[in-house]
Amino acid sequence: MLDELLEESDLEDDYSTSNDSGRSLSMSVSSLHVSPAVFDKLIEHIQPHAIFYNDSNNSQFPAPIQLVIFLNGMGHYGNAATMTDLAKWAGVSIGTVYNCFKQVMIAILKHHDDAIHFDPLDREDQEEQKRTQQWVEGRTCQEWHSGFLCIDGTSFNLFQKPGWHGEGFFDKNLNYSLTAQVH
Repeated sequence: MLDELLEESDLEDDYSTSNDSGRSLSMSVSSLHVSPAVFDKLIEHIQPHAIFYNDSNNSQFPAPIQLVIFLNGMGHYGNAATMTDLAKWAGVSIGTVYNCFKQVMIAILKHHDDAIHFDPLDREDQEEQKRTQQWVEGRTCQEWHSGFLCIDGTSFNLFQKPGWHGEGFFDKNLNYSLTAQVH
């Protein structure tokens, strides 16, 4: 198994672990596309979710391992983002990759209403909008000053149209997709 994942999570540039066959996996910040601090914060928020616990004799991977597999997949596109490639990279089955994606998304979406909100009448949200607009302008240009809700994101395709609000996931490339963004 991919045990003892992220024991060295205080390192700034790398995470190291090994799978059940003893093969070492090196997960750098560039392969996970988040800093160790962001990774730790994500784990802090999603790990308590009941989806990561069961009473079965077949235990599942700990939340940090599932998040690593998920983030590695989110950071790739095209041929590098197939379930088969992710399974080979992690040393697990395709079904395990699928389950990791599903469980991490369920845990992340639990925080949707807490993390995604904007009330134009709320003073705190107005101040956050101003700070964000200044940040955008400082890193891009004056013309993008009003773009405070979305700066960049990697789009990843869904295998089928979602059953609920499906048309909302249809993108300009004629695919059903989600955009990954972590701050």
